[in-house]
Amino acid sequence: MSEAIREEIRERALALGFDGVGFAEARLGAAAKRGLAEFLARGYEGDMGWLAETHRRRSDPRELWEEAKTVVVAGMNYGPAEDPLAPLSRPEEGAISVYARGRDYHKVMKSRLKALARWIHERWPGPLKVFVDTAPVMEKPLAEKAGIGWQGKHTNLVSRRFGSWLFLGEIYLAFLLPPDPPETDHCGSCRSCLEVCPTRAFPAPHMLDARRCISYLTIEHQGMIPSDLREAIGNRIFGCDDCLSVCPWNKFAKVAQKSDFLSREGLSAPQLAELAGLDDGAFRVRFRGSAMKRLGRNRFLRNVFIAIGNGPAGEAALLSAARRGLDDPSPLVRASAAWAFLRLASAREREEEKRARLLREKERIVREEWERSFETVS
Repeated sequence: MSEAIREEIRERALALGFDGVGFAEARLGAAAKRGLAEFLARGYEGDMGWLAETHRRRSDPRELWEEAKTVVVAGMNYGPAEDPLAPLSRPEEGAISVYARGRDYHKVMKSRLKALARWIHERWPGPLKVFVDTAPVMEKPLAEKAGIGWQGKHTNLVSRRFGSWLFLGEIYLAFLLPPDPPETDHCGSCRSCLEVCPTRAFPAPHMLDARRCISYLTIEHQGMIPSDLREAIGNRIFGCDDCLSVCPWNKFAKVAQKSDFLSREGLSAPQLAELAGLDDGAFRVRFRGSAMKRLGRNRFLRNVFIAIGNGPAGEAALLSAARRGLDDPSPLVRASAAWAFLRLASAREREEEKRARLLREKERIVREEWERSFETVS
């Protein structure tokens, strides 16, 4: 009977638009727990302090919800229609990770998972929980246990049917269902994902130092990007797909069938000089409904100016944008723009800008002294 329930749920999930559905016991293996513990012990989480704060609940689904018996893992394909790495050859444009070029996947996944959860509850009443990257859930090890794919040497999920391009979500059930056979590792001796990384963020296979990862640096990191890593970022302004894109299993990947996940106009190849001029209101309008909006304008422009600084020296539009950024109200943006300006400007242009700023500072001092004198006389 429980196998029949499992297959009914799978059939319903596929009918709702999920591309892969698997079932696992609400328990993680020792290897996943050890991997998380080592990751944290080495300090590889960087600014992501919540990983350490929630590591007990993250490493054991029953610590998160003690009633959990079964995890339903659902995947949705977001395979790109174009070469994900093509924007890297166009330095005047910003490269955005494939997952962020369409509608925010959290909203798409959650609405369909909730629909599935409601249907399950109606058929088999009882408590359940829905998660889409919003709680301490180790979704990739669970997906491996559920037979959806396996964690490659880059620590991301790889699927024999969809390659690198699956969004994941989970439903925790309070009743036990037979698990699917777990997926096995099919990476073999391949090291493509490790060797392509521009910042050498993989100390070893299956181990990521997030502090060197471009996705971490451009999305999670709060402050200025370390100077020794800025050049390697190139024109990537939100995330990085290099290790995902070179996986040989992508030969089986399929273009996303859901329009929500296809590239939105203005997000597949945005001009860096244009992005550099966004104020907060324009930023919010431009990225409404996108996963990029949560980054905030200042950190986004930090990324944009690092990309501008990696552009062609002397390129007029980029240099002009960098010069304007020197007066931005945000210290983080100003510092990034200054780095870009110094990279792109000639020695003569740097000297002219220096003299102009010194002159403006002198004028400001004289003006303030005059105003104080006038107030004294009055």
